Amino acid sequence: MASKRGSNQPNAITRFFRETSAELRKVSWPTRAEAISLTRIVIVVMVIMGAFLGSMDWLFFRFFTWLLGS
Repeated sequence: MASKRGSNQPNAITRFFRETSAELRKVSWPTRAEAISLTRIVIVVMVIMGAFLGSMDWLFFRFFTWLLGS
């Protein structure tokens, strides 16, 4: 039986990696300074949100413990 694909067509995996590398060349990558600055911002926001959610959890726990009399 003859194959439906031509012999010069790449298989799906090869085509995937070729197209992926072509797309990655189009990306506008941040500079090292921008990446460090944005990483710091993300870490600060995560710490603040963690503290906020932790304190809200603690407050609701105390409130419902008082409310239910446990």
